[in-house]
Amino acid sequence: MSSPPAYPGIRISGCWALGAEGSSNAESLDRLLPPVGTGRSPRKRTTSQCKSEPPLLRTSKRTIYTAGRPPWYNEHGTQSKEAFAIGLGGGSASGKTTVARMIIEALDVPWVVLLSMDSFYKVLTTQQQEQAAHNNFNFDHPDAFDFDLIVSTLKKLKQGKSVKVPVYDFTTHSRKKDWKTLYGANVIIFEGIMAFADKTLLELLDMKIFVDTDSDIRLVRRLRRDISERGRDIEGVIKQYNKFVKPAFDQYIQPTMRVADIVVPWGSGNTVAIDLIVQHMHSQLEERELSVRAALASAHQCHPLPRTLSVLKSTPQVRGMHTIIRDKETSRDEFIFYSKRLMRLLIEHALSFLPFQDCVVQTPQGQDYTGKCYAGKQITGVSILRAGETMEPALRAVCKDVRIGTILIQTNQLTGEPELHYLRLPKDISDDHVILMDCTVSTGAAAMMAVRVLLDHDVPEDKIFLLSLLMAEMGVHSVAYAFPRVRIITTAVDKRVNDLFRIIPGIGNFGDRYFGTDAAPDGSDEEEVASAS
Repeated sequence: MSSPPAYPGIRISGCWALGAEGSSNAESLDRLLPPVGTGRSPRKRTTSQCKSEPPLLRTSKRTIYTAGRPPWYNEHGTQSKEAFAIGLGGGSASGKTTVARMIIEALDVPWVVLLSMDSFYKVLTTQQQEQAAHNNFNFDHPDAFDFDLIVSTLKKLKQGKSVKVPVYDFTTHSRKKDWKTLYGANVIIFEGIMAFADKTLLELLDMKIFVDTDSDIRLVRRLRRDISERGRDIEGVIKQYNKFVKPAFDQYIQPTMRVADIVVPWGSGNTVAIDLIVQHMHSQLEERELSVRAALASAHQCHPLPRTLSVLKSTPQVRGMHTIIRDKETSRDEFIFYSKRLMRLLIEHALSFLPFQDCVVQTPQGQDYTGKCYAGKQITGVSILRAGETMEPALRAVCKDVRIGTILIQTNQLTGEPELHYLRLPKDISDDHVILMDCTVSTGAAAMMAVRVLLDHDVPEDKIFLLSLLMAEMGVHSVAYAFPRVRIITTAVDKRVNDLFRIIPGIGNFGDRYFGTDAAPDGSDEEEVASAS
């Protein structure tokens, strides 16, 4: 974890002043609020929300495509830098979420997770549910939050792991049945009224920001929110505020201001504070940049091929099909036909490495037959887009009811590094044997990123099977060195990769030849060509 920023206790002024009295109905409350900028609509929700996944983050000014996550691991396949975690504390309705979204917009980096403390209220007992229904339960006390779950969730996010986050329903004061999956954080923004109330939680935060908003403004905002969005009445909101919210702020929340690195008075109007925060975060993220592809090119070469590699036997039939698909004069129809035949053979060969156990069935003649049956729970296929999806029909043809996930990894042409743009994985994939599919693997950079994604989703390494029609020795060595228990299965291995990391003699750009799209000028391979636009 990085050291705290060198500006403890700085207070950046520029707060709004409230100069009007409150009103007795929700509609008239809007005019009492400070102007936070044109076009910004009020936050609407009845359940807790944790923003994380691609593809879009909409702000008041523009839409940010939250994609293109660069490597968060080194050539050994292990995480070298933790995600940068920001804590946003402050009183109820102080504008913490607004400040968080302004930071995200100004920061303009991909893969930001916004984690709300509202998601982590404890499950209430029947008696507590009754109290909450009559505004007699204190939701502003530290005991109302599940800090153990908060800490474990934040730790996993910082380590690059996927997490499941509860969704809290403020109307029924209960957690919803379906939890939300978050994954892929370069930056984590954790916001909540008790964000600084736990010592262990504080140690996980790289930057701590306290949003200090006038109590009158916070009361007006809470009235509007609870009446219009959570179905409360004014009398109940005011009763809860006077009985619980205000005393809790004075006793538990305001004192945590002293541990903050930056105190922002009504932060959404304080551009100086936002600029300072973003500047520091950019410097921290620059220190976390990694170069994986170059390291792969110089490591693990001239070694014997690993034992985890299995190459389909090069029979005259297999050799003949390779001859056809490698020939630059082969028509697209023939290329597709013989590629599909090879894929089917590759899938069948890969299935022989799955665990099987003895089983006995009875034949139609009433006789017992001792055979084999699959000893796992389920098989899931994951294709690395776009070429990998061409292998899905072959997998579906031999695996009944197989589940399919997708990962989009593209190369950033400025840095030469692979970037994770999108992923969609089936639920509970950690229990499955996973067949990871890509048609060509040269340096192994994209394949390593895909394996790392599966590991971050708790798929055991020895349950991952990497399948490819053609691989370069460099790619084989890179994947096997980083992940020695991943089974690597292919129909052929070529020895060389040129200075542009293209497989030699190779097969060309598989995706372009299969889908009939224009080839790159240099005839590059599928996993190397895509730009991170």
